[in-house]
Amino acid sequence: MIRLATFALAAACAATALPAAAQFAKPEDAIKYRQSALFVMSQHFGRLGAMANGRAPYDAAAAAANAEVVADMAKLPWAGFGAGTEGGKAKPEVWKEAPKFKEHQDKLIAETGKLLVAAKAGNIDALKAQFGPTAASCKACHDTFRDR
Repeated sequence: MIRLATFALAAACAATALPAAAQFAKPEDAIKYRQSALFVMSQHFGRLGAMANGRAPYDAAAAAANAEVVADMAKLPWAGFGAGTEGGKAKPEVWKEAPKFKEHQDKLIAETGKLLVAAKAGNIDALKAQFGPTAASCKACHDTFRDR
């Protein structure tokens, strides 16, 4: 009975790890994937920041389009942080403090969703009001989980 329980536990652990492992042939692929997703997100977020901070003219359609990309990309990089994908610019704390890291993920996804709503409102004031909290969410995660 103990052997059966041990085998069942081992099988369950293997099954939960399989989806993440199956997505990437090598750990380097996972690192490249997450870095690429975060890079694309940062490029579009920077365009919003330029508008929100007055460094670029406000364009409601461009703001909505960029916010759409940011909100979509915010959902993607997390698959690249599976077990065995340590490295890149991610600190070991990503894996040691997984629940805290997950909280940061969820916060970013929520804030970028709010940013999309604000951008679609079609006025600079709404964009400015949500840009700061979204940027703070990015910074909080970087401060804790990213090497410089």
